[in-house]
Amino acid sequence: MTFSFARRIHHAPASFLGELFRVSADPSIISFAGGLPSSALIDAEGLSEAARDVFSTDPRTALQYSTTDGYRPLREYIAARYRRRLGVPATADEIQITNGSQQCLDLFAKIFLNAGDRVGMERPGYLGAIEAFSLYEPVFETVPLDSEGPDMAAFGTMIKKTPVKFFYGIPNSQNPSGCTYSEDRRREIAEIINGTDTVFYEDDAFGELFFDGKPRLPVKRRLPEQSVISGSFSKITAPGMRIGWLYAPKEILSAFNTVKQAADLHSNFLCQQILYRYLTTHDLDAHIHRIVEIYGRQCRLMCDLFDDLMPALSHTTPAGGMFLTATLPDGLHAMKVFEEGIRQKIAVLPGMPFYVDGGGTDMIRLNFSNADEEKISEGMHRLAGVVNGLS
Repeated sequence: MTFSFARRIHHAPASFLGELFRVSADPSIISFAGGLPSSALIDAEGLSEAARDVFSTDPRTALQYSTTDGYRPLREYIAARYRRRLGVPATADEIQITNGSQQCLDLFAKIFLNAGDRVGMERPGYLGAIEAFSLYEPVFETVPLDSEGPDMAAFGTMIKKTPVKFFYGIPNSQNPSGCTYSEDRRREIAEIINGTDTVFYEDDAFGELFFDGKPRLPVKRRLPEQSVISGSFSKITAPGMRIGWLYAPKEILSAFNTVKQAADLHSNFLCQQILYRYLTTHDLDAHIHRIVEIYGRQCRLMCDLFDDLMPALSHTTPAGGMFLTATLPDGLHAMKVFEEGIRQKIAVLPGMPFYVDGGGTDMIRLNFSNADEEKISEGMHRLAGVVNGLS
């Protein structure tokens, strides 16, 4: 039988994730290829206590259907944290709970994009966003990144001469590069977009993970009515709970809520209650401080080993987050590094999936959050053997 799939399925880019899962299943391979936070830093005991509390108080309510917009006390907690940390006047009515921030990408694209509409992205850009947006058949416009953020001349040209429905960016510890927008770039972005018909989509999955503990002010603070922020508890509590959110103007949230309801009625209500109980009975700031202290050491170790073992490779030096990228020597293809790396029991992610318009053959992405310092040291020595051997 020949199945008549919708045209959109043929616009989905080939995913590298299946290959990554296959690689990750081999315990002998040290993997820097995935995007996992550290399992060792999940507070399983604290979350277990919170779950017991929920089940001992009002379990039937927690196990019943609920409203699409999410558990209101959790939304109020998120809004209050925005006000306290970032000075942004968020309210619970501007917060929509989702199944991780990845669902935000899909549903946001669903309410904004018709086939052929233009979407702006960083180059390189987050592969999960590329995959989510591609299903709605947009035309991608890209802006190159440097160490301070998007190239502003290219960004200005895009917004003024090639209007895009929205620009998707990750200002804090960008995935894949690890780069963080400077304060000047954030201001310029807001100034350029203000008064146009473009929305700025600010993916803030890593905003709590700066190694110096200092928050960076969001673009939304200067552009309240033309921007949205997606956030996630996956990187700071537990990714398996799949709790994220969209913070957006009410007009956008109204449309977003409609497609969210059609997609799944609501996100896991039991997990929302457990997470809220955990957040209100434990010190989240102390927990995050421990995470960033460890990630900071692991990131510095990986950077130092690049400099010592592979000085021919340039690499980014993140101020936070979970990823960095490295540029390979001339003539060395990222797939060669990946394939030989698997043979030598070290996995990195080739750069090609992060480019919608071709590129990335000379780039690899590495994750430093899901390997302890011993594995980072061993893995980087294996990677050096691969790179130096192929070079």
